[in-house]
Amino acid sequence: MNSGLNKMIWAAWEAAAKHAGRAYIAGPELDDAMSACRRLLGQGFGGTICFWNLESDPPRRIVEAYISALAVLASQKMDCYLSIKLPALKYDVVLLNAVLEQAQHTHTLVHFDSLEHATADQTFSMIAMAARSYPHLGCTLPGRWLRSLTDVDLAVDLGLHVRVVKGEWPDPQHAEIDPRAGYLNVIDRLAGRARFVAVATHDPELGRTALQRLRQAGTPCSLELLYGLPVKPALKVATECGVPVRVYVPFGHGWLPYSLTHARRNPRVFWWILRDLISAGSPPLSKKSSRGILPSAKETPSSTSISRA
Repeated sequence: MNSGLNKMIWAAWEAAAKHAGRAYIAGPELDDAMSACRRLLGQGFGGTICFWNLESDPPRRIVEAYISALAVLASQKMDCYLSIKLPALKYDVVLLNAVLEQAQHTHTLVHFDSLEHATADQTFSMIAMAARSYPHLGCTLPGRWLRSLTDVDLAVDLGLHVRVVKGEWPDPQHAEIDPRAGYLNVIDRLAGRARFVAVATHDPELGRTALQRLRQAGTPCSLELLYGLPVKPALKVATECGVPVRVYVPFGHGWLPYSLTHARRNPRVFWWILRDLISAGSPPLSKKSSRGILPSAKETPSSTSISRA
């Protein structure tokens, strides 16, 4: 395939992915994420913000976005931390240290998101290195990966905050793992041992079971939700279990997890982008909010019916 056609395909893919991902981001700018977090704080929720970059963004540009976010969080003094994506930084130690140096000023939690299974070894290697100089770190463990049960032990040893997710990407050696069963296996291994666990799911029954097991073991925990998805059933579970709620608020470009590189390896990405293109083209969030979807950056608090009940 010639380079001109490659460029055309790439441009079309990025345009479609950016549009599809709008359902899950507060907006293109850091100010959009901070506005969303301020409204969430007013409703009693904490937040975590993350810059969702394009694959074409250079690592230096991404680090600048992370550092700017940390600087704003320091000035706002909000219950909010930063999530980052190491593969986007090309695992550059110098760039990671720049992020951690900024976080050091206010001891802000820096959380390492999980992406593909193939990136996990290098990610945890850098987390272990970073933990030697900065103690306020977190990691994400997907229930679909068998290795997560071993990664629990490392996370506990390093004193990490842990976010548990089902995971978009299956374990390449153990694709048979059921996401729900795997999720609870990770929860059970963390219970009574972890410093803190964020139960990241919109599945009310899975969330209830996970939170109950952690609470029974005396493990500090919270429910974590993704901005833009329905929340009412999950919020009811959080209230029943007596745990706080945190919302993951991306800003930037909503291409994740629509990477064309990922799509070549996993045809399901084409289905995801079609699904989310339809979602992105649906009625405004002010109408959706009656069904319990967190407000967009352009909504006012009065236009949403979110409550803790």
